[in-house]
Amino acid sequence: MPGTIVHQGAVVLCAHGGRATPTVPNPRIRVGGQPTVLLAGPWTVTACPLPPIVGGPCVTGVWSVGSARVRSMGQPLVLAGGLATCVPTGVPLTVTANQFRVVAT
Repeated sequence: MPGTIVHQGAVVLCAHGGRATPTVPNPRIRVGGQPTVLLAGPWTVTACPLPPIVGGPCVTGVWSVGSARVRSMGQPLVLAGGLATCVPTGVPLTVTANQFRVVAT
């Protein structure tokens, strides 16, 4: 599934509105002057408003589906249309603002 390559400065949110940031940017490939992100690295979620009483807040996020053909250091890259899950809540991460020029499959 093609999608735009996610970079370190992309705006990624959990389903509750918490901001997710990559913990391990990939300096080998840059888009828009910013490092891209490998699929294997976890993301940190901050400011998730879900209260602990109902199983929140979201703490980390992990991408499970990314680029199939484009790789860096032998690993797939995170794509805007990829699949990610937050821990411990199980809700998805969504890319809401990203670069739009570089597309991968």
